[in-house]
Amino acid sequence: MKSFLAISAFAFSAASVFAANTDGGKAPTFSKEVAPILYNRCVNCHRPGEAAPMALRDYKEVRPWAKAIRQQVATRTMPPWHADPAIDKFSNDRRLTDAEVATIVKWVDSGAPEGNSADLPKLPEFTDGWAFGKPDLLFDTGTDYPIPATGVVAYQYFKVDPGFKEDTWIQAAEARPTQRSQVHHIIVFIQEGKQRAARAGDQFSDMLIGYAPGVPSITWDPDTAFLVKAGSTLLFQVHYTTNGKAAADRSFLGLKIRKDAPKYRAFSGSAIQFRFAIPPNDANYEVKADYTFREDVTLLDLTPHMHLRGKAFKYVLTYADGRSEELLNVPKYDFNWQLSYILAKPRKVPAGSKINVTAWYDNSPNNKYNPDPADTVKWGDQTFQEMMIGFFNYKVPVDQPAPIPVKAPARAGAE
Repeated sequence: MKSFLAISAFAFSAASVFAANTDGGKAPTFSKEVAPILYNRCVNCHRPGEAAPMALRDYKEVRPWAKAIRQQVATRTMPPWHADPAIDKFSNDRRLTDAEVATIVKWVDSGAPEGNSADLPKLPEFTDGWAFGKPDLLFDTGTDYPIPATGVVAYQYFKVDPGFKEDTWIQAAEARPTQRSQVHHIIVFIQEGKQRAARAGDQFSDMLIGYAPGVPSITWDPDTAFLVKAGSTLLFQVHYTTNGKAAADRSFLGLKIRKDAPKYRAFSGSAIQFRFAIPPNDANYEVKADYTFREDVTLLDLTPHMHLRGKAFKYVLTYADGRSEELLNVPKYDFNWQLSYILAKPRKVPAGSKINVTAWYDNSPNNKYNPDPADTVKWGDQTFQEMMIGFFNYKVPVDQPAPIPVKAPARAGAE
């Protein structure tokens, strides 16, 4: 599967960049050497209407930001990517190579020349407003929800009937708000029949797509799709956060439809822990959770989720025979970039195997994002509270029964 906005960065020694920049030779130009890098790695976000604060589509747009771009790529801050590369490989890893970083650094240090416009490659084609291309079907929450300038807004739920008269296979999905700065997340659940309103307590087994900064879309592999049964409804869960400015938001869901049945059916799940209490001023509080598979599955991707005190996150897969394998280590979690990590090699997971996740939190004054180091922090919906969820997606053959949802741990109390 491919995630279009899961883009890359991890801590990097600037010394190798600067060494590569002192090898002499002709200075790179924007048109010939730099534009291909930006077009391949950056413009999916750095274009009008997307998450990035500026467009980087041509020399006129890029030149004023040259020094800032140099700094961001030399320190591996951009493109954002937080997985430890020593642990595993991911198909959506968008880290720049050492050579690409060196090219950009040398270009800026040489005065950021434009070069010959005839060398400029063709700008990638995008569908305005969408990362995954033009949707086949488009739905929205049905109302322009008024977001207040201040205060705390409870989760809002919007139920939408897609009108599916027959079982429908979803090949790709993308959720988007109109007020990105005031939407913490969007989750679209699938409800069959008179199913109750979705909550985190069901392990997110009925979740189609989630939106958060860095994760707006999902596209399944050609042999895999997500099934929405006839008569199902869509339930949008939208978390609004106030920022001092009143606004109105209408959130959207775009779908790409598959005409034939795939070989595999996609499902979502999570290892989740509600019972924790992070002490005041604790800089390294640890919380654990796990999920045991009842059926043979193929594990596809991993998405850690915490709030402002999130510090680090780790996934370990323990097989039914006792073997264990570390799948993902995020040593520096960033709440502003909640990325999905798509396994380059999907894992065959036998029944009885378990995903173990560990999260660490920094509730100390050293955490610049910490709302209140003196507070004892427990699970809660708002960003000044905390969450501990290890999301994942997996697939099973379509001729197998649907997996039985695993009951989540109790919400009541803390420990």
